[in-house]
Amino acid sequence: MRRHAAEIVTFKLEKEVSPADFVTLMQRTEGFVRAQAGFVHRQLSQGEDGSWTDYVVWQDMATAQKAAQAFMQQDYAPEVIAAIAPGTAHMRHEEVLWDMTP
Repeated sequence: MRRHAAEIVTFKLEKEVSPADFVTLMQRTEGFVRAQAGFVHRQLSQGEDGSWTDYVVWQDMATAQKAAQAFMQQDYAPEVIAAIAPGTAHMRHEEVLWDMTP
């Protein structure tokens, strides 16, 4: 049985980037993500300490890794990267072992 894969990216924003502007920027990525075969779910959150988490669930690990590579080729990728404070981004892929949905 193939398991879903979670792509988890944590980061902080550059000081001059407002949360509202960043959300608007990330909304530009929606069409690409939704169009990827194997997309399951995505959420973006911000912690009280200013840290952010972009959490995407994919059909399987191969799909997650393929989408991550393709994301970097999109026209908005340089703008997304520029909005993130250098040295703060950490991306990992994890196998989803349990999922509780409503």
